[in-house]
Amino acid sequence: MNPFDQNKRMSLDPEQAARVARVLGEALPYIRRFAGKTVVIKYGGNAMTDPELKSGFARDIALMKLVGFNPVVVHGGGPQIGKLLERVGKQTEFIKGMRVTDEETMDVVEMVLGGLVNKEIVNLINQHGGRAVGLTGKDGGLIHARKLALVGDDTDLGFVGEVSHIDPRIVKRLEADDFIPVIAPIGVGADGRSYNINADLVAGKIASVLEAEKLMLLTNTPGVLDAEGHLLTGLSPAQVSELIETGVIHGGMLPKIECALDAVASGVKSAHIVDGRVENAVLLELFTDAGVGTQITSQRTEPPAANDPEPA
Repeated sequence: MNPFDQNKRMSLDPEQAARVARVLGEALPYIRRFAGKTVVIKYGGNAMTDPELKSGFARDIALMKLVGFNPVVVHGGGPQIGKLLERVGKQTEFIKGMRVTDEETMDVVEMVLGGLVNKEIVNLINQHGGRAVGLTGKDGGLIHARKLALVGDDTDLGFVGEVSHIDPRIVKRLEADDFIPVIAPIGVGADGRSYNINADLVAGKIASVLEAEKLMLLTNTPGVLDAEGHLLTGLSPAQVSELIETGVIHGGMLPKIECALDAVASGVKSAHIVDGRVENAVLLELFTDAGVGTQITSQRTEPPAANDPEPA
C-alpha cells in the first residue's frame, strides 16, 4: 500500500474553486460585522428529524461559535412527543394547533424535550467541536410561566403555558464562558408546576431579553411568499402588516410572523424565517447576500461593505 494514499484528497476544478472562493469572500464581512453578537435560533421542523439536516445544523452552530457569534438554540419536539405518546397508548388532542396537555402528557413532554431531544442536540453540537449545555426553562429560573388561557374561550388546555418572565442570567453566564446554550421550552409557574410553551414564542422572548442581533426561526417553508409564490425578504413591519391585511400572509405563517414582529419591536435587530429543509440553512442565511429565507427588520438594511469593520 502506498503510504501517501491516506493523504490524498480530491481537488477542486477551477470553476468549483472560484465558486468556493466567492462564498468565503462573501462571508467575511458578515463575520466581521456580527462577531460577538448573539443570535437566537429556533430549531424545529424537518431539520430536527432528517439525519443529514440534524448533523448539518449542529455543524453550523459549532462553526458560528468558532467564528465569534454567540448562538443560543431553542428547540421544539412536537413529532417526537407525538411518537412517544403513541407508543404508550396516550391519545393526543389538539385545539387551535396546541396540544392539550394533562399531567400525564406533561410528564412525557418533559421527558422528550428536556431529556431525549435536548441531549441529542447537545451531543451533536459537541461532536462537531462545540461546547453545548442543555437547559430547560426550569434551570436557574430561566423561564417563568403562567397557564395559557384562550381569549374568549373556556377550553382548558391543561399544562400549556405562556412566558411571564425571562431571567437570562444563566444564559449570559454560559455565553461568557464560551458555552452554547440549548434550551427546551418548558417553563415553571409560581406554584412550581411545569408548563409546555410554544418554542417560537420562547425563542422570541429570549432574543428580546438578550437584546440579540438576530432571531432565526427554522420552518418547513421557504419563508414569506407573495401572491405569485415568490420569496419576499428585507421587509419592514409596515410592509408585513400590509401583507397580513391583504391576506398574502395567512394561516400557519401568521404565528411565526407575529413572533418575528414582536421580537423586532422589542429591540432585536432582525428576525429571519428560514427554510430548515435546506442544508446549512443557518450559515447561508447569515453569511450570504441572498440568504435562504425572509428577513424582517425595523428598517431596511443593506449587505455589509467588504471593508466595513463596524457592527450593524
